[in-house]
Amino acid sequence: MTSHRPTVHATAASPHGASDPQQEGPADLRLVVPALAAWAAAAIGLGVPGGGVAAVCGVAVVLAGIALRVAAVRRRAEREPEVEERPGAAPCADDGRRGAEPSRRRDLRFRSAGAFVALAGVLLCAAAGAASAALHASDLRRGPLPALAEQYARITVDLEVTGDPRLTRPKVRGSQRTPPALVFPADAVRVTAPDGEVTAVRTPALAVVQQPGGGESGAGGYGDDHRADERANGRADGRAAAHAGIVPEWRGLLPSTRIRVVARAAPPLSSGDQVAAVLRVTAGEPPVKVQAPDALQRLAGSLRAGLREATDGLRPDARALLPGLVVGDTSRVPPDLDDAFRATDLTHLLAVSGSNLTIVLALLIGPPHLAARAERRGLAPRVGLSLRGTAVIGGALALAFVVVCRPDPSVLRAAACGLITLLAIGTGRRRSLLPALAAAVLLLVLYDPWLARSYGFLLSVLATGALLLLAPRWSAALQRRRVPPRLAEVIAAAAAAQAVCAPVVAVLAARVGLVAVPCNLLAELAVAPATVLGFAALAAAPVVPPAAQAVAWCAGWPAEWIAGVARTGAALPGAEFAWPGGWAGGLALAAAVVVLVPVGRRVLRRPWLCVLCALALILAVCRPVPFTRVLTGWPPPGWRAVVCDVGQGDGLVLAAGDGTALVVDTGPEPQAIDRCLTDLGVRRIPLLVLTHFHADHVDGLPGALRGRSVGAIETTTLQDPPGQAQFVRSTAAAARVPIVRATPGERRHLGPLTWEVLWPPAPPDFPGPGSPGSPDIPSDPDALDGPNDASVTLLVRTGGLTMLLLGDLEPPAQRGLFAAHPELGGVDVLKVAHHGSAYQDPPLIHRLAPRLALVSCGADNPYGHPAPRTIEALRAQGARVLRTDTDGAIAVLGTAAGLSATVTGHRGVAFRAGSPRIRAPTHPAVRGAGMRAAGNRRLRSRPRAHDNRHLTRHPRSPPRHHPENDLGRRPGPPGGTAGAVLARSPGGNRRAPQRGPPGTEK
Repeated sequence: MTSHRPTVHATAASPHGASDPQQEGPADLRLVVPALAAWAAAAIGLGVPGGGVAAVCGVAVVLAGIALRVAAVRRRAEREPEVEERPGAAPCADDGRRGAEPSRRRDLRFRSAGAFVALAGVLLCAAAGAASAALHASDLRRGPLPALAEQYARITVDLEVTGDPRLTRPKVRGSQRTPPALVFPADAVRVTAPDGEVTAVRTPALAVVQQPGGGESGAGGYGDDHRADERANGRADGRAAAHAGIVPEWRGLLPSTRIRVVARAAPPLSSGDQVAAVLRVTAGEPPVKVQAPDALQRLAGSLRAGLREATDGLRPDARALLPGLVVGDTSRVPPDLDDAFRATDLTHLLAVSGSNLTIVLALLIGPPHLAARAERRGLAPRVGLSLRGTAVIGGALALAFVVVCRPDPSVLRAAACGLITLLAIGTGRRRSLLPALAAAVLLLVLYDPWLARSYGFLLSVLATGALLLLAPRWSAALQRRRVPPRLAEVIAAAAAAQAVCAPVVAVLAARVGLVAVPCNLLAELAVAPATVLGFAALAAAPVVPPAAQAVAWCAGWPAEWIAGVARTGAALPGAEFAWPGGWAGGLALAAAVVVLVPVGRRVLRRPWLCVLCALALILAVCRPVPFTRVLTGWPPPGWRAVVCDVGQGDGLVLAAGDGTALVVDTGPEPQAIDRCLTDLGVRRIPLLVLTHFHADHVDGLPGALRGRSVGAIETTTLQDPPGQAQFVRSTAAAARVPIVRATPGERRHLGPLTWEVLWPPAPPDFPGPGSPGSPDIPSDPDALDGPNDASVTLLVRTGGLTMLLLGDLEPPAQRGLFAAHPELGGVDVLKVAHHGSAYQDPPLIHRLAPRLALVSCGADNPYGHPAPRTIEALRAQGARVLRTDTDGAIAVLGTAAGLSATVTGHRGVAFRAGSPRIRAPTHPAVRGAGMRAAGNRRLRSRPRAHDNRHLTRHPRSPPRHHPENDLGRRPGPPGGTAGAVLARSPGGNRRAPQRGPPGTEK
């Protein structure tokens, strides 16, 4: 007697049946709603007082009990037999209806009973999530630490380290680069208050270990300028310079270590933070260890350290990236590589995720898509392991993975998501994948409710859900269109994960990446070999270090490939574009994705549409200058100079021919100046001038050097701040670019450009021309009042226009400049000193009387730049004032007979006391000017009666150059060309040209 075989097996070609039999039924969503309820309740419960949470939980439990009671009654009623005929009733014909009605009623009762059970489950899960959140949130209010933090008290505290120490990324604030600090989470277990009272507690805190003397900012110079402390350290090689400032014992702390520190307590920045206090510690000496780490953490620490040692001999990118791919150790990843991974949406490779565990398990189970089939591969079938035995051994590997990567919430989340595959193997049911994900979410949220507010957790769950629900359908659709199966699976997985994660990324970063899918596809080729070889090196390091180094060398090649993909993708002009941030922007992007997915299905049916879309995407990503100029009007044809929108800093570009430019300063961030130069099509920089060494002028140097030919870097003579001067020297040395120092009186020409260095004065022992003697002119740059007054000042001529670039000169140096160059007259364009600070020299502004004044400053900067009185003083001289905080990037066009300007767009800023009210599209800086805005509508306003010098735009004209009204000011040099600006020696004689850096002439 043969048993009945299901159709799926009976129709299979193999006599053993179908290899993937679990094809029946839709996805099982029963656990999804309870998991979401617990997630939402935990997220809300963390911010609600405990009493309110207790009341709500009580109501939820009562309602769940009522629902269960109703379900039980209905189930009992369903089991009782129904009386079909009442006594005394006359019999009627049996037409089948009377027998069908009781069956329908029983089905309805059964379904309604199931609905009440499901409702009870949702209520109980929500109550459990809220209760767990309330208990964890109460830890933040336990003990004396929160009150001491509100008082900013200095306390002695015993800390139990709960996470790996990591270095913060240095940032630029004003002219200061904030020194890096070492931060790590910890539990305060013993607190000694200032009055000597000792309390044993367990309160979560965040320890911030600062360099000795770091973090202090000097208040020097002029009030609202907030000049930075010049002692900020530079970056010599990624984080190497940062490492030098903190005692190494702090960086080597392992979780579970107990230390005793003296710290200044402070409240967290936000009430929703996961810590009760921030403890600021000065790392002048090694930490005092009260208790050593446990054996498990010592083992994990030795394995991680062994992997780092095995990768020491690799190239920089592989050395930095391989520990991150294997165990999530990103301590060596430099900022530029981290930025590249963010721009290409490859950051999931730098964090321990479920994919890491899946790759390791692939050695055991083979490819995941064959793991539960009869044709499964890997080591398990070769050694005769059953599916359940394979799942057990895989679980042991997962536990070892958690131990090595540290059992913090992110690793636990990754392990739970990776174990979904093991559960599918053990049960042999593909339908168990989604319930397993929901169960993992439910258990993790109950274990650590703070995950409910973690964007990383949200991204992980969304990506895993997309791989389970969307990717198989999209893969099948691609295969129906003759795409190879494996390629279709990879493309569908990358596209599905990007589609569901992009709105969350927009919430966080206010951007949308266009190269994420292709970069993920290219990186996927090397992820598996790099991870597998990396784990092999990790295992071999404690036993056979030379073998570990050899395996790490092999793993370095795929790691280099991944880094190259990230850097190449991030370098593309259209790698990403701005998108509204916050939840509004995220919801808008989610709606756009929902609309575009059905459109994409129809596009796939028409090959010619696919080709057109691919070409459009390539143009959007590569952004060739002629193409972007036609669409956006930027850069405008014939631009002479562009003030880049680099935030609170300076970055100016002077056109010197096709793809060639003179660059003056690079701003505070590499990405901003790199994007500006890319948009302008600048590929060659014969000379890059850094006016002085403040971070808001030099920290963008790596971005300017990236992918461009740079002949030389010219700097000021005052090497201050020393740390940032060292950063410039080391960055230039790494790029093999020579550094020269500016000499007053030096003149150069490059294509249509001619310029002369007017300031600073040369040191007495510095070769070159001296400066005229005057009481206002310091003979020694060291006598200048800080780096600002040592700014390189250039007088530039191009196309008949005269431009004066003042750097960050302040009134004493401005007076010295005036005294050193009494012949200096009016100019067409003035780059206003020090971002439009209130501290300007009125006689100099009166003497210069610029027609167009350019201010480079950041939106909503805390320094009040530009100052209202500076803007009014410039307007009083008849100048049109344009500023990057409201106008974006500014391009100067035309000649002395027809000066014009184009801006990338107007941005409104909030009204602040003491600053002008700004309104888009026309603001006071351009009132009376019909300024052209690239890609925007025409900007017009009524001219002022006392000034007929207009910068106009013709009605309905596209954003490209047109002849402007005669400004009626000083004519250009004879012939209307960029005449030579001849430098004067101290005796007034003209000096012969001297050789300069490649591509320029002195």
